[in-house]
Amino acid sequence: MTQTWIEALFTRSDGQYLFARWGRPIVPVVFGVEDASLSVFKGAFEAVVVLAGHKMAETDPELGANLMVFCFREWGELLEVKDLGRLVPELEGLVARLEAAGANQYRIFRFERDGSIKAAFVFLKMDAALAAMEAETLALAQAVQTVVLWSDRAFDGTSPLARVGETVILRPEIGAVIRAGYDPVLPAMARDPSHALRLAARVSTVNN
Repeated sequence: MTQTWIEALFTRSDGQYLFARWGRPIVPVVFGVEDASLSVFKGAFEAVVVLAGHKMAETDPELGANLMVFCFREWGELLEVKDLGRLVPELEGLVARLEAAGANQYRIFRFERDGSIKAAFVFLKMDAALAAMEAETLALAQAVQTVVLWSDRAFDGTSPLARVGETVILRPEIGAVIRAGYDPVLPAMARDPSHALRLAARVSTVNN
């Protein structure tokens, strides 16, 4: 877990380094799943938030819920969700682009004035690939990918999860980066790649 490896996790396609973590307690809500899956998603978010040393809450005083997960069959269904267009500007254009690209998931983040994460919207088109995943795996993957702002290519060709026997777990090195990112000594948002060196130092300290 070198500085270079960590830096790549937060270096976007345009070459810019950008890290951000949540500044306020996370309040997740999930739409479009059966009741049994709701507890699975909640459990996954709770586990990752505890790992990070952050907090969850029952409600956000400004937004009500600040991490919204939408599960659906077709992208066009998002256009029928009441008031979603107010929360997600240019929703129609986004839906058209995702439909054309054949995407099955997408995440949008909103930020506080200090650059920390204020809200996140997760869209999951339950195609054959996602529908075949165990609910626990899908939920954990989304929790991991929303707890900090990763690069848009951080997990291209790989996964933040690993299978140990019959159990799917968060890869230890990814968990270590999440924990380091929530160290209160570090800024909630960083654009300088030297931030990756500070993350690597904290990961090394914990592991040793």
